Amino acid sequence: MTATHKAKQALRKQIRTSLSSLSPQELSQQSTQVWDRVFQLPQYQSSQSVGIFLSMPKGEIHTDEFCNRVLADGKTLYVPRVGLDFEQCDMDLIRVPSDDYQVAKKNNASFYNEWPRNKWGIPEAPADDARYQIAHSGDIDLLIVPGLGFDDNGGRLGQGKGYYDRFIYSMREGQTKTQQDDGDGDGATLKPILMAVGLTPSFVQEGIPMMKHDFKMDMLVLPDAMFTMEKN
Repeated sequence: MTATHKAKQALRKQIRTSLSSLSPQELSQQSTQVWDRVFQLPQYQSSQSVGIFLSMPKGEIHTDEFCNRVLADGKTLYVPRVGLDFEQCDMDLIRVPSDDYQVAKKNNASFYNEWPRNKWGIPEAPADDARYQIAHSGDIDLLIVPGLGFDDNGGRLGQGKGYYDRFIYSMREGQTKTQQDDGDGDGATLKPILMAVGLTPSFVQEGIPMMKHDFKMDMLVLPDAMFTMEKN
C-alpha cells in the first residue's frame, strides 16, 4: 500500500467520524443550504440534463429536494445504478422517466419508492425494465458528485471503490477542451461539468491526497462556501 493510499484511508476514517457527529437537524439544514446555492448557479440553470446520486440512509447530504426540483424544472434527471456485481465497481446513470415523476407527485411520494435497494440501502432502477435508459457520453450536462472529502483545488476523496472516476472517464473519453465551449468566454469545458457537493465536515483545508487516475472537480458547493476551479 502506497503512502497516498494510507493517507486516504486515514482521512476517510477522520471524516466519517466528523460526519457521524452531525445531528439529523444539522444534516437537513446543511443540505438545504447547499441546494439553495446550487439552484442559483448558471451551471444549473442552463443545464438540460443533470446526474445526481441518491443519498445513503445516513451520513450524507440529502438529495430528495434536489431531485424533485430538477424534475419540476423540466430537466432530464439521471441517477446511479450499480447492479448486483459490486466487486466490478462499475456503475451506470439511468434516466428517470417523466411518467415516474408524475405518478409519484400525484401520490405525494418519491419516484424511486418502488425501486429495489442495493446493499447500501440506496434505491436503484430495475435492471429488467427497458424504460430506464442508460446515459451515454454527451447525455449529461451537469454531474453532481458525492464524496467524503473535498478541497478548494478540486480534490475529491470518495468511498474508495472508484465508481465515479470510472464513470467520469467513460463520459469524457475522447473529448478535448477544443471540442467543448460553454459560451462564457472563459474557454472550453468538458462535459459533464463536475460539481461536487458536501457538508461542512467534508471540507479538508490542508488538501486531499490525489492519485493520477483521480478526477478533479470543476466546482465545489458547501453550506457556507463555494469554489470554482480552473477547468480540467
